[in-house]
Amino acid sequence: MSTRDDIAAGRTSLGIELGSTRIKACLIGPDATDVLATGSFAWENRLEDGLWTYALDEVWTGLQAAYADLVTDAEAQHGIRPDTFGAIGISAMMHGYLAFDAQGELLVPFRTWRNTNTGVAAAALSETLGVNIPLRWSIAHLHQAVVDAEPHVPQLDFVTTLAGYVHWRLTGERVLGVGDASGMFPIDSATADYDAAMLEDYAALVGDRLPASLTALLPAVQAAGADAGALTAPGAALLDPTGTLRAGIPLCPPEGDAGTGMVATNAVAPRTGNVSAGTSIFAMVVLERPLSEAHEELDLVTTPAGDAVAMVHCNNGASELAAWAGLFTRFSAAAGQPLDDDAVFDVLFREALAGETDAGGLLAYNHLAGEPIAGLTAGRPLFVRTPDSDFSLANFVRAQLYGVFGTLALGMQTLTAEGVGLDRMFAHGGMFRTAGVAQRFLAGALAAPVAVGELASEGGAWGIAVLASYLAHADDLSLGAYLDEHVFAAASVSVADPDPADVAGFSSYLDRYRAGLAVEAAAVASL
Repeated sequence: MSTRDDIAAGRTSLGIELGSTRIKACLIGPDATDVLATGSFAWENRLEDGLWTYALDEVWTGLQAAYADLVTDAEAQHGIRPDTFGAIGISAMMHGYLAFDAQGELLVPFRTWRNTNTGVAAAALSETLGVNIPLRWSIAHLHQAVVDAEPHVPQLDFVTTLAGYVHWRLTGERVLGVGDASGMFPIDSATADYDAAMLEDYAALVGDRLPASLTALLPAVQAAGADAGALTAPGAALLDPTGTLRAGIPLCPPEGDAGTGMVATNAVAPRTGNVSAGTSIFAMVVLERPLSEAHEELDLVTTPAGDAVAMVHCNNGASELAAWAGLFTRFSAAAGQPLDDDAVFDVLFREALAGETDAGGLLAYNHLAGEPIAGLTAGRPLFVRTPDSDFSLANFVRAQLYGVFGTLALGMQTLTAEGVGLDRMFAHGGMFRTAGVAQRFLAGALAAPVAVGELASEGGAWGIAVLASYLAHADDLSLGAYLDEHVFAAASVSVADPDPADVAGFSSYLDRYRAGLAVEAAAVASL
């Protein structure tokens, strides 16, 4: 059977992920490893009235553009424009706050995961519920609105995440995958649903300050493979204004970018984990047993199947590194020897291999936004050196790469102290495209093997497409078995074991990094 026939008959799965800088679409065939077409749209969050947000109009403009780009790519590659799919999946950045009234109208601008204005609520919730509730979680945003007596609170009818919102508009269903839901409110992994005891504790805390119970306001929770509704005619028109896309296509439960990252890296079994590096950077480790106590550095979330995961989430990832690379891109153009962005990254990353293992005494802080793990309420990106530091290009780039992993490493030390076992971390994100550099440094930072595979190159968009394809297999196979037997059985994976010199060098760097956080805090206070 040809690829053209598969596309024509709808024997395909479409995944769309709304990331922090790009909306990506990915079409896969009956063999989930076969990426048939892709599309994308670039967008950026905006700081408005002190809060990070995206306009909902741009959500749909971006979705339509990414989908149209994918359709054009499919036609160019295979000579056919798809009008139906076997299944569709929607994913997006987790957490945040999208609040609607009974008429489906947005009550306040979308508040993204990046906002750190929820400190009072997060502290009260953590104390009441007995688990760490990070600033970015949806329940922290909701409860902060309650604490602040915001005028929209009495009008609340539905609170969801970005993936849940898009799925709702496409299907009419107010549901959410369990992985994404675990970033709204704590999940009981035994039931793969919101923790009933904690719902009662929250009801006692909030009293009569909400117009309905929290359960009534939140989306229903579904595990991977569940029937999450079908594409409606209005939903099809929203995604494809040309009117070509047919209604009736089944959708899998909408998931967060953490869950799709786990799927894209086959990190859904105990003692496996993954690191996703983009605007933010986070690590997920699937747990064998419960942690001994709550830790403010760790979130407890779940896989898309509902298994417990410890998450180290850092608000700041590779954006500062990209900004520095942009200077070198411009320098090459000004010098009359222009290099494109990928070439600049490749040159800089390979230069970093010649640097000293401790980055020559240099320090780089990538904090464009607040960083709770580091105790920072706002961001001030800094590059710091002492007079006796070895200020070379190689050390400079290595320091910037180490800086991407700095706060992550602080959080991962908490897992190490808990005795959490880790056989392998799988890394994905654009900074790992240059073979053997960021991967090697991350292995040194975590003192654990780090794998990079070709299947994760399309990231979360491919991961949610795989979850959509799992709908046809969920009655027969667990998610882990499906990934092992149907997706990753023949996958090509490159594994970097930690180099003892890199481990020692990064440890020295991290000691300076931790001490230098006082400089970062002073910059926040003074600049």
